[in-house]
Amino acid sequence: MKVLVIEDGKQLAESIVGYLKGEGHQCEVADTVSASIEKIMLYDYDCILLDISLPDGNGLTVLDQLKSEGKTDGVIIISAHDSLDDRIQGLKLGADDYLAKPFHLAELGARVEALIRRKNFMGSNKMVFNELTIDVPAQKVSVQENTLPLTRKEYDLLLFLISNKGKVVSKNSIAEHLSGDMADMLDNHGFVYAHIKNLKKKLSESGCNDYIKTIYGFGYQWEV
Repeated sequence: MKVLVIEDGKQLAESIVGYLKGEGHQCEVADTVSASIEKIMLYDYDCILLDISLPDGNGLTVLDQLKSEGKTDGVIIISAHDSLDDRIQGLKLGADDYLAKPFHLAELGARVEALIRRKNFMGSNKMVFNELTIDVPAQKVSVQENTLPLTRKEYDLLLFLISNKGKVVSKNSIAEHLSGDMADMLDNHGFVYAHIKNLKKKLSESGCNDYIKTIYGFGYQWEV
């Protein structure tokens, strides 16, 4: 899953990113309000970790911008500000959770996982789609109880498509989800096509129906 860490403390940001990457998440970092707003306007995230105190302003400005744009990225406020007013203001602006510094990385990771489950999988640890089952904590995919060996990118692509089932997702959206702000440096069409092709092949060989439909000129759709 794709996480944006908005934190100006370099050491803390590196610790968070290191831990979350170890849990299988893709992470990007922003350390100012302006850089954060630029990222949320360009990309979508499964979870945003938002510090309130940033060098060029209040992090809640980012949350306000996010919600004014109608975006649904999950937000967890991480801040040394432990006052009731901060928590209430953040939650009123649309934050999903609040964690006061200092915190244990394991607790932060658990909250990120819980938020993603609520947002994308209706709170369940398992997603079942006909003959296909995804065990999210174990990052295990099976078709009719037979384990399907997927690469990290293929697994992330499968989750992204199923989380947006019934919607057409563009090649650019897929590239951004899989590679973040590195997407602009890639040949998006070739990069995305290769992963789609490999995922479809593995699903088909395992006996799974073909749910990934090509919408020519637009992108791809997980057919409901």
